[in-house]
Amino acid sequence: MSNDDHQRQMLDPEGNTPMDESAAPPEKQEQLRAQDPAIQKQLSELITTISGVDEKQYDHRLVQDLMTAALKLLPDGRDTGELKLMAAAVKELRYAYRVFGQYPDIKKVTIFGSARTPETHPDYKAAVEFSRLMAEKQWMAITGAGDGIMKAGHEGPGREASFGVAIRLPFETTANTVIAGDEKLINFRYFFTRKLMFLSQCDAVAVYPGGFGTMDEVYEVLTLVQTGKSSMIPIVLLEGEGIRYWDEWHEFVTEKLLGHGMINDEDRQLYKICRTAEEGVEEIVNFYRNYHSSRYVRDDLIIRMNHAISEEDLASINDEFAMLVKSGSIVQSGPYAEEDDHLDRPRLVFTHTRHNFAVVRKLINRINKCEPRKEDA
Repeated sequence: MSNDDHQRQMLDPEGNTPMDESAAPPEKQEQLRAQDPAIQKQLSELITTISGVDEKQYDHRLVQDLMTAALKLLPDGRDTGELKLMAAAVKELRYAYRVFGQYPDIKKVTIFGSARTPETHPDYKAAVEFSRLMAEKQWMAITGAGDGIMKAGHEGPGREASFGVAIRLPFETTANTVIAGDEKLINFRYFFTRKLMFLSQCDAVAVYPGGFGTMDEVYEVLTLVQTGKSSMIPIVLLEGEGIRYWDEWHEFVTEKLLGHGMINDEDRQLYKICRTAEEGVEEIVNFYRNYHSSRYVRDDLIIRMNHAISEEDLASINDEFAMLVKSGSIVQSGPYAEEDDHLDRPRLVFTHTRHNFAVVRKLINRINKCEPRKEDA
């Protein structure tokens, strides 16, 4: 699998709306000095000297923006605690990206669940089986590196196919015995940086029963996908034989959230309760049967596919999913000029309403049912 085949999740994908800073007080002269042309020239030259990246490139400008923001922090009057948080967060993220960056070609499943689940519990055994089966499909597992379901998620694939994304807690100071000491074990100070890596680096999420932390994680990933702040990914809810945790949770979602109009009926299709490890694996693998990845160029949603579809299927898709289209229609296309990756993949593109992301999930399901176009078969 080549670098171009990797599907990286984009959290908060780029849009057309610039940042609104009207709520902040006007910047003083000492804060604006960081934007002085002479200072900006020095920053640009420094970036080019260290990286070799030309100032015309977008990535160069992003790093320059980052450095400019950092230079304003002391004139802003930020206190030591705030500076420590921001500095540590950037360092943590850079290190984590470097670790994950060594494995760009391999799909990864993030596994959430309770740290308190004993090894004799049906949930634990089910998580071992699921993660083992995913490894057989050449996927790697990401867990929080603790005991319980996290250890089970490492035990199935083994140390070589596991990442540990640990959090420093006063009552949980060591990683599980499977991942402890491994170079793919990353220790985080902050939950928000840890959660960013959980979701930005995975191609699927599997959740086993758990407590407050697990609920926080499952609701966050559902919220990110529901609101379009993350690329669409399969989310499977799993448990051991004889356990009804997710049935009861689904009843709560249906009665309380849907029943009170807090979510749409389609939102329940963002997740699937799977009865067996095999069913969970099948749901995840089939999600990528034809769907490959997606991104936006302005308001156009670009869905990359593993194979083009027939004109008949395209016509049916336009009829079934017209509510997603702001203007025009859904068409097959080559890559946009703004794209620089996955250029060999056929695409479905349309101007998206930026609403009804759960219906986008249904669209992906529909795309995955399409056979290759006859002339390409």
